[in-house]
Amino acid sequence: MGHSYTHLTKEERQTIYKLLDRKIPLTQIAKMLGRHHSTLYREIRRNYFHDRECPQYSGWFAWNATEFARKRRFKRRKLERDLELRVHIIERLEQHWSPEQIAGRLKLHPVDKSRFGRVCSETIYRFIYDRSNREMALYTLLARRRRTRRGLRGRKPKGSHIPLYCNIKHRPKDIANRETFGHWEADLVIFRRDFGKANITSLIERKSRYQVVIRNKDRHSLGVLGTIQEQLRPLPISGPPVNHFRPWNRVHGVENAPSVIG
Repeated sequence: MGHSYTHLTKEERQTIYKLLDRKIPLTQIAKMLGRHHSTLYREIRRNYFHDRECPQYSGWFAWNATEFARKRRFKRRKLERDLELRVHIIERLEQHWSPEQIAGRLKLHPVDKSRFGRVCSETIYRFIYDRSNREMALYTLLARRRRTRRGLRGRKPKGSHIPLYCNIKHRPKDIANRETFGHWEADLVIFRRDFGKANITSLIERKSRYQVVIRNKDRHSLGVLGTIQEQLRPLPISGPPVNHFRPWNRVHGVENAPSVIG
């Protein structure tokens, strides 16, 4: 197990300053405080006060060191500090780039990387859903356009709800090899909410590759299944050649077409 680490306190810094003023070595001070000597050396290096106008007043002081450490700990987020990077990300979002694409481009492309640096997709998501940026409504530029971000557990990919015994690899050999007629592959195409509740069902017979495309009025399963039954009811059960279906296409007003739009 790793060792726990705690930051130096204000009292410890004051003690270090007093002991340094007495010319006590840092290694001995570290033993007195129960700290590793590298912690104290790093503290002096990072929080050293440089006075450009009066270099003789430069040095390590407990009060300045505490302020330097506090400012580093509570510094603003990356996209709040870097205006050019923030503008670049907003422009890419307006071009319908995803946060993953933006972060990947900055990571791989040398020109963008040298100009803007690197940023991870999680930083972009936090910037989009930050309360201070709510007026910009950047979430509307994402694919799913969610007003609020899901919780951490909700973002994890979930396993399939289909039981293992229904796996496609378990289908019979004659169906997999397209030897018999009457086995259909179905896909449901759902559009964005801007287009309403309408959706499309695509049916393809595996052996003949005959296709039926159905327009559904809503997304309810009973309505979708009922429409599929209505469209497939006129078809024969056994396997005639594909040419047998051409007159049926003409009845629906689609001549010499491989699909029927219901």
